Amino acid sequence: MPPPKGTTGSELSRGQWAFAFALVTSLFFTWGFAYGLLDVLNAHFQQIFGITKTQSTLLQLAYFGAYLVYAPVAGVFMNKFGYKRGIHMGLTLYSLGAIFFWPSAKFAKYGGFVGCTFVIGCGLATLEVAANSYISVLGTPKYAAARLNFSQGFQGLASFAGPLIASKYFFRGANANSLDTVQWVYLAVAGLGLVLNILFFFCHLPEITEDALAAEIHEAGIHNDEAPFWKQYRCIFGFIAQTTYVGAQVGVASLAVNFFSEQGIGIDRPEASQLFSFCQLTFTAARFIGVVILNFIDPALLLSFYGVMCCMFSLLVALIPGRPGVGFLFCLFFFESICYPCIFTLGTKNLGVHTKRGSGLIVMGVGGGAWYPPAQAALADRAYTRRSYLVPFSGYAAMTMYSVGMMIDQAVKGGFRFRNIDELKKGKAKAGEVENREAQRGDTINSIEKDKSSAEFVEAT
Repeated sequence: MPPPKGTTGSELSRGQWAFAFALVTSLFFTWGFAYGLLDVLNAHFQQIFGITKTQSTLLQLAYFGAYLVYAPVAGVFMNKFGYKRGIHMGLTLYSLGAIFFWPSAKFAKYGGFVGCTFVIGCGLATLEVAANSYISVLGTPKYAAARLNFSQGFQGLASFAGPLIASKYFFRGANANSLDTVQWVYLAVAGLGLVLNILFFFCHLPEITEDALAAEIHEAGIHNDEAPFWKQYRCIFGFIAQTTYVGAQVGVASLAVNFFSEQGIGIDRPEASQLFSFCQLTFTAARFIGVVILNFIDPALLLSFYGVMCCMFSLLVALIPGRPGVGFLFCLFFFESICYPCIFTLGTKNLGVHTKRGSGLIVMGVGGGAWYPPAQAALADRAYTRRSYLVPFSGYAAMTMYSVGMMIDQAVKGGFRFRNIDELKKGKAKAGEVENREAQRGDTINSIEKDKSSAEFVEAT
């Protein structure tokens, strides 16, 4: 059946908007927790199964490869059935994948963990298409990047909690060589997914349709969506930028525990896992700071600056060892914070009838996390972990090129932007001015013709 008749975010009451925003934001915690555990499991499985760093990144390959495969499917599904049914499908896959961690841990099968991680990835790919897109269109495009950064901040909180739990239970005492705690943690994760699925079933979630979004941007004089999807270059290049950025981000995180423990300054695995959780906390705090900044600074401009900083600190991490290198890695996590949400909102802005399809494409870019970590781990196995941080530099560089390109495109079309502006409000005001001028011109012509008719009448009489 088709999705229900929809509305736009600006047409919701304040209460409806707050409820929908809070409900969808809760989803970000679910995949943040799963992602936070994933990077710690890398190091844990190296010890349990006696595998190399490169082999351990099969988890990343499965998790992020699922995005590459399933995100387009999720976009098509939600285009036909709506956001709410897409969320149900995503939470179901998420819970199923987590449940099957139990037999994988019981029988100590690394291949089982890889397969379960792929199923979880399919569920999370669906949730990302739904939640990122829904938050982006739940209000004016001016604050889309700020809204998405705020919601994804809760993903960062969960990513911080995952490594912290792992440092206390995965690596200490008898658990250092056991999978018992892994199965219990993922059983709890499956329960969380089930509870959220039930809550979404009984809660009303206003449907925002592409036709309503298209009508809203057309009213503001924006007609980008009238071109076919393959000509939506902002979105297509956004997919490339997201692919390279996410690949770089995942590569940085997947080997962080190894990086800390190999600096020769007395950091063991449990302490390295704790440091990694503090990196995630830095990332999360920076994301909430970014929410405030994005209310005032143009997203393309801010993303360009953060991209340059990511390039610089990735090089410093690779080249400078010891405690300074540890500090530079924390700085790198700080400047990664706003990148994903800003790329997503820049790539999907004003897509109108292409919104859900474009969201699926940008989320598909998360698949970059499948091939960057193996490339980085291969270099780490052949050289050492610190040098492998040269690999993420290429991803940050490509992302920076995209953001600078968006900034130049905006400057060509409407002048350089430092401040964040409301394009819809500005477009509607401009359209109103044009309409008023046309009306005044029509009144003037009517008045001239009326005077002309009166003069001809007088002359005739």
